[in-house]
Amino acid sequence: MCHSRGAAARNENTVTAESSKGGAPFHSFHKPQKYLAFSKTQSMAPDYKSSDGLVVDNTLQSICYKCGSLQLLDQRKLPLETVYLDIQDATDGWNAIRDMVVRGAPAIAIAAALSLAVEVANLKDFNGTCEDAASFLEMKLEYLVSSRPTAVNLSDAATKLRKIISKAATTATVPGNVFQAYIEAAEVMLEDDVASNKAIGSYGASFLQHQQKNSKRFSVLTHCNTGSLATAGYGTALGVIRALHAEGVLERAYCTETRPFNQGSRLTAFELVHEKIPATLIADSAAAALMKEGRVSAVIVGADRVAANGDTANKIGTYSLAICAMYHHIPFYVAAPLTSIDLSLSSGQEIIIEERSAKELLHTRGGLGEQVAASGISVWNPAFDVTPANLIAGIITEKVSLSLFWCVCIEIHITPVHMNLFVFVPYPTSFSRCESHQPKVKTEEKDLSILLVVLSNK
Repeated sequence: MCHSRGAAARNENTVTAESSKGGAPFHSFHKPQKYLAFSKTQSMAPDYKSSDGLVVDNTLQSICYKCGSLQLLDQRKLPLETVYLDIQDATDGWNAIRDMVVRGAPAIAIAAALSLAVEVANLKDFNGTCEDAASFLEMKLEYLVSSRPTAVNLSDAATKLRKIISKAATTATVPGNVFQAYIEAAEVMLEDDVASNKAIGSYGASFLQHQQKNSKRFSVLTHCNTGSLATAGYGTALGVIRALHAEGVLERAYCTETRPFNQGSRLTAFELVHEKIPATLIADSAAAALMKEGRVSAVIVGADRVAANGDTANKIGTYSLAICAMYHHIPFYVAAPLTSIDLSLSSGQEIIIEERSAKELLHTRGGLGEQVAASGISVWNPAFDVTPANLIAGIITEKVSLSLFWCVCIEIHITPVHMNLFVFVPYPTSFSRCESHQPKVKTEEKDLSILLVVLSNK
C-alpha cells in the first residue's frame, strides 16, 4: 500500500522488530499492550551540506519512520537511556502522546498522523466501502486529537488530513485508495515539518542578528525543549539557536530546567551538549537573576498555540519569563510554525490549558522518581500558561519574522495545499499594548480568514 518516499529514505537507522533481538515488552502503558522497546546507542539524523559545503545538521532523531513502521524515542528516559518504542496503531500513538513519550506540539502532530498511517498500512483486510474507509480514518483522527488538547498543531493536522480523506473518498474506486491518500499526506507532513523548522532557524538567526546588530556575539535564554526532540527534526526556538551557533554569533545558550517534567534539563541540555553548543543550565527560579546580571540579550521560546491576537500558550513558566524579560528590557521572541497559529481563537483566554497529574510535582523526575513532597498536599499542575501578546517582541515563523509591523495573514483554502500570504506595510504608530482588528476586505473567495496583529515590545 505504501510508496517509498524521501521521509522513509532519510531514516535508514530505524530499529524494527525484525532487526532488534531481545526486545522486551514495554509495560508502562494502558492495556492492551502492543509496545516493544528497543535500545539503541545512537539516534542521529543524517547530515546535510549547505551550499558552501558545510555540514549544518547532525541532530537527534525522535521519530523514526518508514512506510508501515514507526518508532518513537522514549523521551521520558533521556538523558540516561536511549530507548525506542514500536508504534503499531493509533491507540499506541494516543498513549505515547498522552504519556509524554513524545512531546512538543509539532512532534505530537507528526507522531499522531504517522501512527494512523502505520495502522492502515498494515491492515490485512478491510470490509467496507470507500466511505467506510473515510469514516474509519476520521474516527481515529478524532480520537488522536483528544490525547493533548492544548497543542493546536495536532488539531490542525487532523483538519487538513480530513479534507484529504474526504476528497479521496469521492474519487477512489476501492478503500485502499483512500488509505493510500492518507498515508501519502501524513508522510508529506513529516517532510514539510523538517523543512519548516530549518526555515524558522534561518529566518530567526538572521532576524536576531539584525536586532542585535551592535553585538558581534550574544547569548540567548530558552525554555522547555523546542529542538529536534520536539519536532520532526532541527527544532523551532532551539533551531534558531542552532543556526546562530552555526553562523558563529552565539556566545552562549542558557536553558531552564523546566519543572516539573524537566524538559530543559533532560532534553534541551542533552541536545546542546550533543551538538557541542556552548550552553548553561539554570534553575527556573534563576532566570530573573540571570537577566539582571546582563548575561542575556534575548529570550526565545516555542509555542503550542498562538491565538489570533498574538497571545501565546507555551510550557508553564513562559509567562514568568516574559514578564522578567520586559522588566529588564530584553526582547522576548516566539518561534513557531504557522500551524501553531489558531485564527479561530480571538485571544488566549479561549485556549484550553491541560492539567497534568499531581505525581509530576510530588515525585522527582516529573513523577517518574521517588516521592519528595508530603503526602496529602494538594497540587495544581497546569502544563501550559498563556503569555499576553504585549509581552512578545516578535514571532518567528517559517515564512517570515513578525515584529513591530501590521501583518495581514491571509490563508486561502482553494487548493489542496494551503497558500499563506504575508502583506506588510510600515508600522504606522506606537502601541503600548497588543490590539486585534478585523479589517473589511472585499473578496469572493470562500474560507478566507484574516489575521491582523500588532505586536509591540513596549
